[in-house]
Amino acid sequence: MPYRVTFVCTGNICRSPMAEAILRHHVEAEGLDVEVDSSGTGGWHVGDGADERTIAALARAGYRSAHIARQFEDGWFDRYDLILALDEGHRRALRSMAPDDAARARIRLLREFDPEAGADLDVPDPYYGGRADFDLVLEQVEAAIPGLLDEIRAGLKAA
Repeated sequence: MPYRVTFVCTGNICRSPMAEAILRHHVEAEGLDVEVDSSGTGGWHVGDGADERTIAALARAGYRSAHIARQFEDGWFDRYDLILALDEGHRRALRSMAPDDAARARIRLLREFDPEAGADLDVPDPYYGGRADFDLVLEQVEAAIPGLLDEIRAGLKAA
């Protein structure tokens, strides 16, 4: 059975699809049995593709993305081994939806996996910004990938 990871941001068009594409690239490159997807806490963009600035930032870094936005649903907690919130607001929203302590234990902040992140573990929302804001999100996601891959490998071994 594959290890299952999902990323959650606000509308599922900027941060979480970027993180999804980057992690998917790395698990595929390593041949890890991991399913990766993403969603949003809100439904404003359900059915839309990723923001064009997200796609452009990913392309500049050599990643590809085919994404359709969706909203995280209450019944999805059992689907995932790891639920990664992109900021504290998303983590709070997910924790309030979680049916039990076991589900809440699977909710983490992405930047927890970046040893250089410091105290601010939020990935800032680039939606109202420009290219530099999207590039910053990409840098922050990439910085968390080595630690996240370590967590995933440990989870695969334990399964």
